[in-house]
Amino acid sequence: MRWEELDQEPCSVARALAVVGDRWTLIILRDCFLGVRRFDQFESRLGITRHVLTDRLKKLVENGVLAKVPYQEKPLREEYRLTDKGRALHPVIMALVHWGNTYMADERGAPLVHIHKPCGHQMHPVTVCSHCREEVTARDVRIEAGPGWKTTQTSPSDRQSTNR
Repeated sequence: MRWEELDQEPCSVARALAVVGDRWTLIILRDCFLGVRRFDQFESRLGITRHVLTDRLKKLVENGVLAKVPYQEKPLREEYRLTDKGRALHPVIMALVHWGNTYMADERGAPLVHIHKPCGHQMHPVTVCSHCREEVTARDVRIEAGPGWKTTQTSPSDRQSTNR
């Protein structure tokens, strides 16, 4: 599997990583969820080179994760806003934050906490079944081939899982 060809793989994780799988892209998305929208804000907050930032923002726009929206007419100035597709990455970012807070924080604890606005309590993400609303762990999931699975591949249910 070549990095440049991840978007062609019959694997949803590989296809997603083709769009958001490098460290700068995830950090840019983190800042988007923190309300950063303008190129110069990203550049100053992240210390990223203009070339790399331009490349990552362009890729996110091309893939429909961000949209360029004018905020000034003369001269034309645009900012980057999360699309529905981009906002759908919120659970992914929250899961990474929770993992980082749990396993990577120092003795002081989490650098930021997330407060659920409606109830006012600190929260962490939980995965639940979309049907029964029960909490789901890795051991609670069985994998079966879906309609996008190539028939020439070994079925996912035929493989032995080593993480269960």
